[in-house]
Amino acid sequence: MIPIRDTIVARRTAWVVRGLLILNVAAFVAELRQGPALQAFLHRFGVVPAQWLLAQPSDFLHWPALVTTLVTSQFLHGGLLHLASNMLYLWIFADNVEDRLGHGRFLALYLGSGVVAAVTQCLVTPTSVVPMVGASGSIAGVLGAYLMMFPSARVITLVPLGFFLKMVEVPAFLFLGLWFLLQWFEGLTAIGQVAEVGGVAFWAHIGGFVSGMVGAVVLRPVSGWARRRSE
Repeated sequence: MIPIRDTIVARRTAWVVRGLLILNVAAFVAELRQGPALQAFLHRFGVVPAQWLLAQPSDFLHWPALVTTLVTSQFLHGGLLHLASNMLYLWIFADNVEDRLGHGRFLALYLGSGVVAAVTQCLVTPTSVVPMVGASGSIAGVLGAYLMMFPSARVITLVPLGFFLKMVEVPAFLFLGLWFLLQWFEGLTAIGQVAEVGGVAFWAHIGGFVSGMVGAVVLRPVSGWARRRSE
């Protein structure tokens, strides 16, 4: 299923969402300009789980630089399709979450979910030497928050039916619930595999989604949460 839009209209302009879109596109342009140095660039600013392993006390000296990658990795992507799919989900779901939480709280949820997502993947694949990049963990947090805030909203989706595409309204709890179950299933099947080649960081998605659900409760404005929407 390909989401097109949701049925809830945000009451305020989502300035943070727009800023994040611009930053992600700008970071991708910076990646394209790296040329042969791209791999070194991704290793420097992406999250490499194996770099967090402590073999000796002096390894602690590298951690300040590694901590910054928990944020910088959220703005890098492995290709145009990776960027486009992430920005599509960000555009559809994040404006309503920002509208409900406010600009500052939304940014905290977005970045915080990305950090939790990266840490989750590091815990599951601690010996991986592949740089982990992408906004998927952060956006998974947005999806988790959206599920908590707007479970009865409708998501307009394109559903492939053979050679045709049909536009269908799907309840948000069903669309996002299926999305999470897919990540969970794929994550379970990936456990134990040697992570030495590129792939999807499913456990980052899971960690980000759960973090977003928790963040929706912790960061909610009291008055905003009491004003339940019926869409």
